[in-house]
Amino acid sequence: MDAAIVAGSSCSSSNKVVSMADFGDEPHVLAVDDNLIDRKLVEKLLKNSSCKVTTAENALRAVEYLGLGDDKKNSTTAADIASKVNLIITDYCMPGMTGYELLKKVKESSNFREVPVVIVSSENIPTRINKCLEEGAQMFMLKPLKQSDVAKIRCDVLNCRG
Repeated sequence: MDAAIVAGSSCSSSNKVVSMADFGDEPHVLAVDDNLIDRKLVEKLLKNSSCKVTTAENALRAVEYLGLGDDKKNSTTAADIASKVNLIITDYCMPGMTGYELLKKVKESSNFREVPVVIVSSENIPTRINKCLEEGAQMFMLKPLKQSDVAKIRCDVLNCRG
């Protein structure tokens, strides 16, 4: 069964167009998923597409890595990380903090609001998909991801050739 892909067609004009010049040949992707098998699959697919990958086992770890937690690191550290993370791919349903809540934190951050976020889920729930796209997700994709899905993310979200 093919993964369904829903692109955010109503992107606001404030969304930054990311080009290959922004990150050289290897975009840095933060992949967030509480399921080890799904996380390893996404990591492998991204690496096959010449991406540098950092993984987090849940949204709270991603928030910590990005420096967006309540015990915020100084803003220069977050800005430094922001300049290095070109894309966030996150599972929707995770314990502690959902991918939607992570998306909201990212889009509320002055350092990360321009970083594209792709939400993935095994559940095809239209209201959930719309809510994520309205909050600023660039795409919503159904699991399991395939290599062609990652190529589409690279071309559509990162505006480059996979």
